[in-house]
Amino acid sequence: MADPTHKSPIRIIAAAVIILATVAYLSFTGGRDNKSYYVTIGELQGMGNKAYVRHLRVAGNVAPGSIHRVGTNATFQLLEQGRTLTVNYQGTEPPPDTFKDNSQALAVGTYGHDGVFHATQLQAKCASKYAPAKTASAPTTTAALITH
Repeated sequence: MADPTHKSPIRIIAAAVIILATVAYLSFTGGRDNKSYYVTIGELQGMGNKAYVRHLRVAGNVAPGSIHRVGTNATFQLLEQGRTLTVNYQGTEPPPDTFKDNSQALAVGTYGHDGVFHATQLQAKCASKYAPAKTASAPTTTAALITH
């Protein structure tokens, strides 16, 4: 008579295969859903129907006077080489402090059939923040400061 506490190796192998297949499937679909393609505004507008089904990243300069904030949300225009894109940002955090007119912004989200880019993430940097300071006069040398 067989021992009822003895487990069949076929059941263990079957369970291991099911678990590994489940983990592989979740890894594949999770990675696929989190991919975001970087495109320019021109490329986005020329993608056709492919633009509506992909998670995308689009960059450009924020058009002066186009920012309209409501709580943590913002609507604005991105400019890139004469092209304009309306962006509707709806995130859990407000736009960063560097998000201002003429700043460079990167929006992550999806493109809607309405022609508006619906962003869930927003990054911005101020181009002038890291530029060297401009001085009005020529630099002074130490030789000119020494008096005899």
